[in-house]
Amino acid sequence: MPIQLQVAFSKGGGDVEVARTAYDIDAAELHRRVQEAASLGATEVCLQGGIHPDYTGQTYLDIVRTVREAAPDIHIHAFSPLEIDQGASTLQLPVARFLEMLRDAGLQSMPGTAAEVLDERVRAILCPDKVTSQRWLDIMEQAHGVGLRSTATIMFGHVDDARSWVRHWRQVLALQQRTQGFTEVVPLPFVSEGAPIYRRGGSRPGPTWREALLMHAVLRLTLGHAIPNVQASWVKLGQQGALRMLSAGANDLGGVLINESITRAAGATHGQVWTPPDMQEAIRSCNRLPRQRTTLYGQLTEGAVATWGATPVRWTDNTPAGRKENPKYATRAV
Repeated sequence: MPIQLQVAFSKGGGDVEVARTAYDIDAAELHRRVQEAASLGATEVCLQGGIHPDYTGQTYLDIVRTVREAAPDIHIHAFSPLEIDQGASTLQLPVARFLEMLRDAGLQSMPGTAAEVLDERVRAILCPDKVTSQRWLDIMEQAHGVGLRSTATIMFGHVDDARSWVRHWRQVLALQQRTQGFTEVVPLPFVSEGAPIYRRGGSRPGPTWREALLMHAVLRLTLGHAIPNVQASWVKLGQQGALRMLSAGANDLGGVLINESITRAAGATHGQVWTPPDMQEAIRSCNRLPRQRTTLYGQLTEGAVATWGATPVRWTDNTPAGRKENPKYATRAV
């Protein structure tokens, strides 16, 4: 259970419902949040968002440089294939070369987001403006090829069905057999409250509880030999829901999180921090032994087990999003 700081999420410029006002984090605030998280014992910074129209590949490189300067030893887990696709295209670079540049700047692994469901019938309804299934798979394969590891996610319970889930995981499994680059699978139940497609009546309100249980269990039975870690998302399922998944194939609860914003922006109310002591106590209550891991499922070095500082997190107002992105790397500002 790495301790993570999660920042940045894109929102529609004019949509103010469900706390969806658009914002953009500048270099100074990013630097401050990373340092604050590191002081609390965070082992990972997770960064992902939507596509700001003025972001370029250099923006993403600057973000990585700022995080690395703020916390030299923290693991940087960042940028979905959608962001990688945009960054490479704006710099007119092959994807593999852009990934190498990010890796050399400090990027260590990628979230498997923007996958939603790897079924073009579903994507045409749910996310027609995102990369295709094949493009997502191609970018992940190239990321694995330059030494970056990644998660593999699915967002389910909207306009999909069991057939589309099978198509999704078959493709993920085939890629894993070629690259061995996925560290874990993460089923993400669709959070509908703030989703435009649900608000206009175009989707289900999320999976049933039985479907969520079966998703985790079937993944353990079918992909467990190739991707041994099945993560239950407590911010989607709730803490008690995630703990129940430990008896349905899951072996991981993810990070304790600091400043989680994506799920809350979609309308969930499960909170944004689960402190290490509380998570450990909850795991023991299920007759399991908790073990804090690194992002890549390695053993922490002696003395690296997280402590939880007494100083409360200093929340601030987000910088409004303007027509131009705020600077992401400015030494004089940080």
